Amino acid sequence: MPILEKETPKGRGDSKVLPKVPVPPLKQTLDLYLKCVQHLVKEEQFKRTKAIVEKFGAPGGAGEFLQKKLQERRDKTTNWVYNYWLEDMYLNNRLALPVNSSPVMVFPKQTFSDRKDAIRFAAHLITGVLEYKALIDARALPVDFARGQLAGTPLCMKQYYRLFTSYRLPGLKRDTLKVQMNAASSEPEHIIVACKNQFFVLDVVAKNKQLNEMEILSQLEKIVKMAENAEERLPPFGILTSDGRTEWAQARDALTKDPTNRASLALIESCVCVLCLDEPSGLEPNDTNRALLMLHGGGREKNGANRWYDKPMQFVVGMDGVCGVVCEHSPFEGIVLVQCSEYLMKYITGSPSRLVRSSSITELPPPRRLLWKCNPHIQGLLAASADRLQRLVHNLDMDAYKFKVYGKEFIKKQKMSPDAYIQVALQLAFYRCTGRLVSTYESASIRRFEEGRVDNIRSATPEALAFVKSMTEEKAALTDSEKMKRLWDAINAQTNYTIAAITGMAIDNHLLGLREIAKELNMDKPEIFCDETYLASNQFILSTSQVPTTVEMFCCYGPVVPNGYGACYNPQADHILFCVSSFRESTETSSAVFVKALEEGLLEIRDLCNRSGAAASKLAGSGQLHKAGK
Repeated sequence: MPILEKETPKGRGDSKVLPKVPVPPLKQTLDLYLKCVQHLVKEEQFKRTKAIVEKFGAPGGAGEFLQKKLQERRDKTTNWVYNYWLEDMYLNNRLALPVNSSPVMVFPKQTFSDRKDAIRFAAHLITGVLEYKALIDARALPVDFARGQLAGTPLCMKQYYRLFTSYRLPGLKRDTLKVQMNAASSEPEHIIVACKNQFFVLDVVAKNKQLNEMEILSQLEKIVKMAENAEERLPPFGILTSDGRTEWAQARDALTKDPTNRASLALIESCVCVLCLDEPSGLEPNDTNRALLMLHGGGREKNGANRWYDKPMQFVVGMDGVCGVVCEHSPFEGIVLVQCSEYLMKYITGSPSRLVRSSSITELPPPRRLLWKCNPHIQGLLAASADRLQRLVHNLDMDAYKFKVYGKEFIKKQKMSPDAYIQVALQLAFYRCTGRLVSTYESASIRRFEEGRVDNIRSATPEALAFVKSMTEEKAALTDSEKMKRLWDAINAQTNYTIAAITGMAIDNHLLGLREIAKELNMDKPEIFCDETYLASNQFILSTSQVPTTVEMFCCYGPVVPNGYGACYNPQADHILFCVSSFRESTETSSAVFVKALEEGLLEIRDLCNRSGAAASKLAGSGQLHKAGK
């Protein structure tokens, strides 16, 4: 099994039994699949695809048989798609976690007067983490309810229970997500502190009592002092976790031949979280540089080895005030990371630091440096991992851009969904850059269902293509009201697809399930899944996600394919923050070019809305509105 989970009894966060993820009707999925791809491929190719799909969906065909098997699986499991999706999205993926997989949350830039000030902030942050973890362990977090489309539905809370209890173990062919879901674990609780590429164990429980903030600060000060001892410094073993998953699995196998290394790995793999105390990077702390430093640490020259990427929650506190969280994505979605980060930011700003020197401060055993045994073979692996991380650092092209002209309030005044509006603007920007639309991924939460994770909103709709053409090559031939109609068609198509996705009726999880059940039954792979259209439709050249925050911080991630863009956006009342990423090695992409096209498109759509609004007001004033079909 790819996921090893030990469950706890249900608590407050599970009080309501949620429905199971549905299996959509086969014909509905196949028809929608054809609609999603028709305008993205050449006519001849589409004809072939249509024939293949019709054969698959015909009475008595392979599709009908697999659909029946999928429905049987639904009856027997809590969530029929969960393991299929987890393996396909994460555990089978062999790419390195930094940039390719792990998203980050960038905290507001902190101003530290000195090193001690930064360590005080870290102690305060960790105290907040332990407080949040206690709420999760007690199952005392209030249940989340859906916002946006179909607001008010209760959501599955299980992702929260994996925040501090998971570990992604590298495998030669497939990783394993290990989850210890027993809140009343008798294991001693500890965090791992990374400092100057060394790793230390900080026990947060001593004599059956959790350390207070003063005690955590005292332990962190000792760790910083121990890390400064150059004579005891060991090679930067954390760099191995930044490598491709197969390479790291091979390196881990080499490490575990020695009992010292096995003991160190066991302590890291069972920790609550990792705290990375980073050295100053020397870079200007603008949004783009802070995003880059969170994503890859700046490589071997900076803090790239001061990480342990397999651990889902890595809190970074830079001595230069660059702070945030690096998140291993397989146990939970972005919204869980947001909720945790917002709790911590509010804790830091809202609760005074509890650094009270007390005469009764417990005499604590000193933190322990993790020891490693190295040999020439492992030394070679460390050097190779460092080189590959360096290439990733040089390759990533990031542009964190704040669009300040308007935000979601303007969009809401147009009676449009801000998310749908921004997705249409992203399609326009991509079309401007390339002259075409491509398969686009927008994550849609399916937490309305038991153990729900995500499905995909395919934003490159035929209606979006019609609209972007009206703003580009057909611009002169169409009136504003025709363009406005196409904009509304695109917004409505996007909104309708979003509702289908969040209610379990999108196509991606369903097609994945049909494909995987055929594999499980040792059938020949159905032709629909070998077809070039299907393969291309799963190459997400545009990978997008809305990650809104109520606190000043932002999320970002890298592209998911070599010639693609990652586009994370955070709509606020009067501005929208975009984090656009691409790879420099691709001749097809440029983050700066995409951002410029995005800005132009957002301004043009606003101008179109304003002109149409003014025209409508004029017609209303002259009594012509009814005749104009408004």
